[in-house]
Amino acid sequence: MIERDDLLIGGEWMVARGDARPIEVIDPATGQVAGRVPVASAEEVDAAVRAAAAAFPAWSQVPWTERIALVERIRAGVEERREELAGLLTLQMGTPITFARQAQLGVALADLDEIVKAGRAYAAEEVVGGALVLREPAGVVAAITPWNFPLHQIALKVGAALVAGCTVVLKPSELTPLDAYVFAEIVQAAGAPAGVFNLLPGDGPGTGESLVTHPLVDVVTLTGSVRAGARVAELAAPTIKKVTLELGGKSAGIVLDDADLQSVIPQAVGGCFANAGQICAALTRLLVPAHLLGEVERLAIEAASGWVPGPPSDPATRLGPQASRRQQGIVQDYIRAGRAEGARLIAGGEEAEGPGAYVTPTIFSDVRPEMTIAREEIFGPVLSIMSYATEDEAVAIANDSDYGLSGGVWSSDPARALAVARRLRTGMVSINGAGLNVAAPFGGYKRSGIGREGGRYGIEEFLETKTVVGLPGGTG
Repeated sequence: MIERDDLLIGGEWMVARGDARPIEVIDPATGQVAGRVPVASAEEVDAAVRAAAAAFPAWSQVPWTERIALVERIRAGVEERREELAGLLTLQMGTPITFARQAQLGVALADLDEIVKAGRAYAAEEVVGGALVLREPAGVVAAITPWNFPLHQIALKVGAALVAGCTVVLKPSELTPLDAYVFAEIVQAAGAPAGVFNLLPGDGPGTGESLVTHPLVDVVTLTGSVRAGARVAELAAPTIKKVTLELGGKSAGIVLDDADLQSVIPQAVGGCFANAGQICAALTRLLVPAHLLGEVERLAIEAASGWVPGPPSDPATRLGPQASRRQQGIVQDYIRAGRAEGARLIAGGEEAEGPGAYVTPTIFSDVRPEMTIAREEIFGPVLSIMSYATEDEAVAIANDSDYGLSGGVWSSDPARALAVARRLRTGMVSINGAGLNVAAPFGGYKRSGIGREGGRYGIEEFLETKTVVGLPGGTG
């Protein structure tokens, strides 16, 4: 049992004084309470934001090289406590320990590496038509992070904000606050000045909304659901805060008729089932040529047999539980909806028994574009196979979505794959299974969000642009 009763405000760990019942952190593999953390009150939110605002003038003037050096030390601290952090991720959200070590921690470290590299190369000043254009820190950042890749998102948001010269108040997901405490300890040990980084665990309606509406917060960055993003945008609107939102996805992977199905289909199934399907950019709609549907189904069923739910602490486990009982119920409801609406179940679908929040990996075929499982984000190990007759139809199906976060194209001809990728209305497209590039911008079109994260693009979300005209020798 891990119990914390403190908050990090203004460089000091303070015992939380709010009267809200502590948040219980549940191990989704067992259903047992694994930890408790406090809920920061509105008064404590105010104290943290004011501490960040007080620290901002000095921190914003610290040279870029020194701000980058702080993030480098944070990166070293994460590496040093890597095994501890991986264990906490497995405990809180059930991600298999091997995936936690390799992917969850690996991506977070890569995030910080690319932020440092981008910061070193960034030009904060330039002359445009004789005017001096300055890019300056935006101010106090409220960072609200999710439960599916908690450390990755903390690293992306906090690392970029600190390099940009902003100060930060972090509110992690109530499902996964424990790794945020370790991260906060790392930031403290790295030498962050008092108030530059603050940690407030809590819920969304209380702690989160108090943070978003605070008049001294200049930027809100959230990764979460469309509903949460809409609420944040609504709350931030009266004070015209800058908002970046990384929201959901219902991404399509298009298999062209010249693709090598023997390698593509296992890859597509694995991409959908990794992290128990709790990946916003997962390609959960698999679009295949109608004449190849039978072969695709056979290969998909075979691939799914290798994704057997197991204890997340076992290094051999590939598929752990959903992050919570609530998420398990949501996924099971979608599986029921798929059956009720006439999709053909070809793998899985059984409701898992026992205390853990497990979902049997599931594949539907004959999924039509109007079906619920083809339109709504499930966030679980559920793959929808859809057939198409022509390349134009495949593109139309892929783009027929309220979301636009990611996409994929498989073809033996890279030029052909790129031509299709250019037609997809998404923020990212993977060709032939290429993995995440953390130096490139991450974000989406439509209801998948506003703004971008990663490398230089992430840093720029925390900068404001100032134009200075009338300088001697200038034409501005």
